[in-house]
Amino acid sequence: MPTNPPPNPVLSVVTRSGRVESWHRGAVAVFHAGEPALLLGDTELPIYARSAVKPLQALPLFSCGVMQKLALPAEELAVLCASHDGTEQHVAAVRSLLGRGGLDEAMLGCGPHAPFAKASRQQMLRRGDKPLKVHNNCSGKHSGFLHLAQALGDDVASYLAPESRAQQAIHEVVAEMTGLTAPLATGLDGCGAPTFLLPLAALARAFCQLANPTGTSCVRATACRSILEAVGQAPVMFAGEQRLCTALVRTWPGQSFAKNGAEGVYVMALAPDARRARWPGALGIAVKVDDGAARGYQPVVIDLLRWLGAFEGDVVPPPLTRFERIPIHNTQKVVVGDVHCVAGWQA
Repeated sequence: MPTNPPPNPVLSVVTRSGRVESWHRGAVAVFHAGEPALLLGDTELPIYARSAVKPLQALPLFSCGVMQKLALPAEELAVLCASHDGTEQHVAAVRSLLGRGGLDEAMLGCGPHAPFAKASRQQMLRRGDKPLKVHNNCSGKHSGFLHLAQALGDDVASYLAPESRAQQAIHEVVAEMTGLTAPLATGLDGCGAPTFLLPLAALARAFCQLANPTGTSCVRATACRSILEAVGQAPVMFAGEQRLCTALVRTWPGQSFAKNGAEGVYVMALAPDARRARWPGALGIAVKVDDGAARGYQPVVIDLLRWLGAFEGDVVPPPLTRFERIPIHNTQKVVVGDVHCVAGWQA
């Protein structure tokens, strides 16, 4: 990766007292019906996709028959693809997912961290409890990795090793979905799993295919649709009550997938919809904010969806308006500015 990439356009700005205080630069890629529709900024620069690829990492569980054997409820399939908040609901779902294969949370290779959800974190502090591995926002993904390793005959203690059968199977699927040639470059993610170095355009292509897997194998198509249906049925399990991901999949239940990745990465898949007159086919979206700030992409995603005609009457639904212009408060709880999108969209 270059240390000094070419400057990307400003996607969003932070204001204070009516003046711009900070700028968030980045790149955006949109695929429509399998073809590039919008490429803004350097969309060929490889970026670490981080947790954005979790649904792609879940696909081998279908092709090797694990999902058919486990018959997971929506809550557990959603948490398997999640960067969850670590609430009691999430922890219970992860433990149930592990138990279906006789697996134990001590086998998880991710480290412990406190729950993202403020209320759950405060309850833990009051009880004097310590965070466990199951509280890690990636514990659902790691549970899926363990099931895959077990099914493929790996030593489950080494399920995170890049050369393991499980990680190689995941590697092949990510290459297929992105349209890239294996082997793909990887790095080490925050949870200890391999993370993929991918051009933003390739990431958008993969999520376009997730939204409309027509033309793929029957197993792959069923897997993609099952993932969209599960997060639509259990949106809180997929992220958390206050999260953008949850708000977006609630807007189009069963027809969408929206996922954050660390360091300013965001992806979305929208199934075909004839009501989007200009863009009726499947949509795959990938955003990367150069400075890694989540606040930088949230209003960008909402404004982009409006431009794409995803909202009825081009009106942002109330559950999403708080992400459209993110208020900036001072310590007196007075609104002093906001974060909003300034990108110029052009096909």
